Amino acid sequence: MRMINHWPASPWRRSAAAALAGALPVLAFPAPSLWWFAYVALVPWILLARSAPTGRRAGYDGWWGGIGFLVAVHHWLLPSLHVFIFLIAALLGLLWMPWGRLVRRLLGGVPTPGRCAAALLVLPSAWLAVELVRSWQGLGGPWGMLGASQWQVGPALRLASVGGVWLLSFLVVAVNVAVAMLLAVRESRVPAVASLVATAAAASAAWAWAPRPAVDGQVRIAVVQPGIVAGQDSGDKRFAREEQLTRRLAGQGADLVVWGESSVGFDLDDRPDLARRLAVLSRETGADLLVNVDARRSDRPGIYKSSVLVGPHGLTGDRYDKMRLVPFGEYIPARSLLGWATSVGRAAGEDRQRGTAQTVMNVGHGLRIGPLICFETAFPDMSRHLAEGGTDVLLGQSSTSSFQRSWAPEQHASLAALRAAETGRPMVHATLTGVSAVYGPGGQRLGPWLGTDASTARVYDVPLAHGITPYVRHGDWPVYGALLALAALGVTDGVRAFRLRRSGPEPLGPPARTVHESPARPGR
Repeated sequence: MRMINHWPASPWRRSAAAALAGALPVLAFPAPSLWWFAYVALVPWILLARSAPTGRRAGYDGWWGGIGFLVAVHHWLLPSLHVFIFLIAALLGLLWMPWGRLVRRLLGGVPTPGRCAAALLVLPSAWLAVELVRSWQGLGGPWGMLGASQWQVGPALRLASVGGVWLLSFLVVAVNVAVAMLLAVRESRVPAVASLVATAAAASAAWAWAPRPAVDGQVRIAVVQPGIVAGQDSGDKRFAREEQLTRRLAGQGADLVVWGESSVGFDLDDRPDLARRLAVLSRETGADLLVNVDARRSDRPGIYKSSVLVGPHGLTGDRYDKMRLVPFGEYIPARSLLGWATSVGRAAGEDRQRGTAQTVMNVGHGLRIGPLICFETAFPDMSRHLAEGGTDVLLGQSSTSSFQRSWAPEQHASLAALRAAETGRPMVHATLTGVSAVYGPGGQRLGPWLGTDASTARVYDVPLAHGITPYVRHGDWPVYGALLALAALGVTDGVRAFRLRRSGPEPLGPPARTVHESPARPGR
């Protein structure tokens, strides 16, 4: 028997190794985009946890690995949150403690075929449970979901239309578990290979069965990306630059022009002059404009981020207020307790206000659009609900100007490919400073990205497709299946513990005479 168990004995060295192992999956995400690495990135972490001397130590391995993972995928927040990001990672990393303990329980020692089979179902299910909890907007949202690393892989995008990014995460973790079994114990090689073959067969069947979006039309959508604009009057300068770029679109046959998040820094009801200038642009280009207002409202208290539609005659009345806000970036949870975060980073000085409902807008030409603002493009349920509501095109308006020299712009732009594949609807990701991108209804990239160094306007021919994908129809069924598997494990453990209690301890009494005892001699 050959086992891989050579890990640091020192608790601190072991914790450092776990944090490093947990950080490895970040290489599968943009900008490195080593998508294939995702299928083995968890193996060192799994091997470390399975070799833990105790269940408690395996839990610590899961915790430290979770810290490393979260810091790595959110490293671009360091300039904004500073030391606070390590506190957040330490708290959310606790979610991986049960996962680490399960790794040791199912794969520790010499796992039986039954334990190997259970590991291939339970460990991906436990990972999905972690992703589900941390996907809550108050905990940072679904950024860095493992399945999102497969955004540029055609077959994976096809599977996303069946079970969303959740199904991709499940399959990626299952492959990692199988590879770890192959490496760890010789006796597990047969079930590990069998599981890899079964996973490949199931994924291939789903890929072949999943319906392809049928293209039934086309629209021309223009993206305006002004680039970095600095200075005290940056709001006016940015508007002027966007105005200049939009004028260049005249005569190009655009059906819709999209500006990025916070492209207008003034409430248009308070600035009718800006509303008139936007209406002029609409008439010159022959298309409605979808702008994004980040300003204090005149009709209600507070600051809102809103997608606002402007036509040739001015404001159309179509408006969407952002519903899911970025923790610390746009509001501070429990501000009375955590308000000190503003003194150590670029946390929100004043909380933005939330919208109450998603909106589908009719922009003419029979085109219906579903706007999402920045952080919201990471949430698969929001784009799914827009598709259910009859949206033809998903539109994400974003700004990552605070993170230009990090991996954040590329990671954010890649999420739109998954949202398009999940819903069978094309998606436009328009930003102020890059990266802007457009994807077809199958998640395929349409034309080049507009990078962080670009200040331009570009028109994209966007194919339209209709119909309902399995993911839109059935929702987050991989999550429900994962929770059911974990519940079944809990019930099984409970039944086993109950039987042990019912059987009770063995009865005490004098030992029985064995066959080796001699009978007493007569007469003695």
